Amino acid sequence: MKQFITIITLLLVFISCSKEKTGNMIVKGEIKGLKKGTLYLQKMKDTALVSIDSVQLFDNNKFILSDNVDSPIMYYLTLSGNTGQKKLMFFGEKGEITINDNVEQFGFKPEISGSKNQEVMSKFKEVNQRFKLQRLDFIAKDIEAKAKKDQAQVDSLEKAYKKLVRRRFLFTTNFAIANKDSEAAPYIALSELFDANIYLLDTINNSLTDRVKASDYGKRLQKFVNDIKKNEKPEKE
Repeated sequence: MKQFITIITLLLVFISCSKEKTGNMIVKGEIKGLKKGTLYLQKMKDTALVSIDSVQLFDNNKFILSDNVDSPIMYYLTLSGNTGQKKLMFFGEKGEITINDNVEQFGFKPEISGSKNQEVMSKFKEVNQRFKLQRLDFIAKDIEAKAKKDQAQVDSLEKAYKKLVRRRFLFTTNFAIANKDSEAAPYIALSELFDANIYLLDTINNSLTDRVKASDYGKRLQKFVNDIKKNEKPEKE
């Protein structure tokens, strides 16, 4: 009886995995080392993360998922298994996207191809990671200086950290402008410069191509900029 149930389960999984995907975005790939688990294709809807497609994998680490994409946006590939849930983010768009990863380090260094916006994001993350490491170094030095009650060092680190923040803001702005024809540009502005000077956000917004301005993230950036300007207090004469 147990053997019969196992055969039926495997058959249902095979049918689920092999059924034709009809979305205009196909996400396929392989998760090395995966023996058993469920893979979900998810995206944000309003403020909630919703599942668009899923597949159960048993002794088969290859997958195919799909969705209909109106405008390129960030998606999540969520792996649920014996070790809990693991996620990776990628920029979804029309076409075929290939994602290869391994189960032990899922989400850390996935190989993603087929998404032009993801290529832009990967280049940005490569440099932005250096800023993050420098920030962690500043935090460690600041903790050490405060422990020693070295106020001169604390003040010096604070000034240097502010310069680092400005450099990161300027790099991010210039990077977004250089990629003004990519939907990744307004996404980067929204996710990395939300607390920056409105001038930087406005500069990116004005540089975007008409096609990108009409995209999901392009519209969100325009609204974000408009809201900030509306809420700005008028300068006293």
